[in-house]
Amino acid sequence: MSRRVLSRWPTSGVVTFEDAFLRSVLPGLGSPPVGLNIDDIGVHFEGRGPSRLEEILQSTDFDADLLVRAAQGRAFLRHYGLSKYNAVSCGSALAAGYILVVDQVAGDASIVGGLADAGSFAEMLAAARAENPGARIVIRTHPAVRNSDKQGHFTTADEDENTILSCEPINPWALLEGAAKVYCVSSQMGFEAILAGHRPEVFGVPFYAGWGLSEDRQTVLRRTRKLTVDDLFAGAMLVYPFWYNHARRRTCDFEEAAQQLLAQARHHWDGALPVQALGMRLWKRWNVARFLHVVSFAKTDAKAVEKAGVTNGQVVVWASRESAGLADMCVAANVPLLRMEDGFLRSSGLGAELAPAASLVLDDHGIYYDPSKPSQLEALISASRGLPACASKRAAALRSQILTSGVSKYNLKGTEALDFPVDRHVILVPGQVEDDASIKLGAGKVRTNMGLLQAARAAHPLSYIVYKPHPDVLAGLRVGSVGQQAALEYCDRIIEAANVPELIEASDEIWTMTSLLGFEALLRGKPVTCLGLPFYAGWGLTRDIGPECERRSVEITLDQLVHATLIDYPRYHDPVSNLPCTPELIVDRLAAGQTDKPIRLRVLSKLQGLFAGYAAIWR
Repeated sequence: MSRRVLSRWPTSGVVTFEDAFLRSVLPGLGSPPVGLNIDDIGVHFEGRGPSRLEEILQSTDFDADLLVRAAQGRAFLRHYGLSKYNAVSCGSALAAGYILVVDQVAGDASIVGGLADAGSFAEMLAAARAENPGARIVIRTHPAVRNSDKQGHFTTADEDENTILSCEPINPWALLEGAAKVYCVSSQMGFEAILAGHRPEVFGVPFYAGWGLSEDRQTVLRRTRKLTVDDLFAGAMLVYPFWYNHARRRTCDFEEAAQQLLAQARHHWDGALPVQALGMRLWKRWNVARFLHVVSFAKTDAKAVEKAGVTNGQVVVWASRESAGLADMCVAANVPLLRMEDGFLRSSGLGAELAPAASLVLDDHGIYYDPSKPSQLEALISASRGLPACASKRAAALRSQILTSGVSKYNLKGTEALDFPVDRHVILVPGQVEDDASIKLGAGKVRTNMGLLQAARAAHPLSYIVYKPHPDVLAGLRVGSVGQQAALEYCDRIIEAANVPELIEASDEIWTMTSLLGFEALLRGKPVTCLGLPFYAGWGLTRDIGPECERRSVEITLDQLVHATLIDYPRYHDPVSNLPCTPELIVDRLAAGQTDKPIRLRVLSKLQGLFAGYAAIWR
């Protein structure tokens, strides 16, 4: 742990700078911190004297709003497994019920500052054994020791029939969830143990000791106040640190910094294995590479699976271009297979017109538009009933941001007047690409745009029906055209160039097969009737008269659906900062028109429109 000192500061002689307790994905200069602890009194890990953090905790009466934020922030970190460093996602850990003994790097400044030494660690292990006779003890080695010349205080010589040394890459929150009791000296894991509901045994004097939340083997007479867990979090995470959003390039609050760090951590977790990519069109590859780490674009399934096996990697295929035998080949070779598709807040312009995607999904189960088998999105939606309140609150805020900004998937602008009759019930029928994978896999008996119009008219003979052809079909790039005269036999108006959010707002109801416009209508509180089985159907939010799915057996709220669909499932990449980012930032970029395609793609897009057959070369 380093200590950097500035000799001048407007309010005092010495100011210390330290990493905040939520720092980065990885340690080191290559992963800059999202937070700094700036202290004009001392430094937070020095138990021998006061610090600004200690003064905040000792004297601040935290107001109710701050404590609500603290409770939600604590739940956010716990739910997603965010810690100071975030190389490992929150997943499986050790069999539960052990006594956790937390080691640290020998010579770390927080040990001496915490009024401890090497003897404190020996004392801690002896106490853990004596106070928990016969219990299974896990000594957690500091991650910095695993692959470096740094040393901890424990070695394999400290193992016995009940004691093991653990140095595997395990998320700290997963370790804490499985622990029956926690012993530490001055490690930040002691702080996180308190946040996770433990009352740790503390052998040093770290910043979190002495406030009535831990069993302290030393006493700090300066700390006389009894705090709640939310008091401690409010002081240490909301009031004390300075937070920065590297994607937006601005200072921010804890919540924004934590959300941005989560986006960057997920990018790291997704790229833990090298990728052999299949089915990626040439023009997409530069953009796809931004969402992945080490990626090679393979020419054949066999080559991709072979190379992934040799490199201990994974295969990522563009979902709609997956061959029939690829999944079996990957299973036989014990190679992970993920499917990639565009996200739901995509771009300013159509993919068929070579507009690059600002969001993509990676699915290790199936793919969201194929209801014949489970998908990761379906699993996330099913589990969304267990979301903490902070997650639902974030989803509600994101939905409000989308509605206020008028952002949609493609953000196409239109000028047609939406002067629908005020005395008639208006039903919007969105056309789709009829050979699209979502129709092939998710449609019911009605599988064509004409069939959809006919079904809507048969059910609503007196309603004012508005038909909106799909923009790819209008551009002549995809299949699904319905002649104007034929369409007008079943609808009252054809809208070709209207702003989608405004069109939804002007309608009373939506009838669709599997169109994403149905999801966008749900965001705006409109009734949606589904004749197919899109990802948002079957959860109690739509009127479903198409196929059923027994797996979709729970009813959810709209905000739970939004969280799964727009926050948890996709990955986002900021075209301005070139960093992984949050959906909130992408909404702002789309609203401001900051996701334009590069000049080379603009030229290709023009050529595609001018020369018939050119598109086939780039598929």
